[in-house]
Amino acid sequence: MLIKVKAFPASKKEEVIKKSEDAFEVHVRAKPIGGAANQAIISALSEYFGLSQKEIKMVKGFKERNKIFLIQSLDSIK
Repeated sequence: MLIKVKAFPASKKEEVIKKSEDAFEVHVRAKPIGGAANQAIISALSEYFGLSQKEIKMVKGFKERNKIFLIQSLDSIK
């Protein structure tokens, strides 16, 4: 399943907000330096969906605020 994520790096708190069936906002404390924010987003999504980080792959938006992720395990989606 592909999901759209709007990233909010360097936020005061970490949270995942579901906007629609396939769209989320992810707030992370990490700054967008050296891929730290992207890794924090993957970590937050894995916690939200209850999956391992290996089951979540970034497909598009490596250096952009709007990103697309592939969630490989469909059964665990909330």
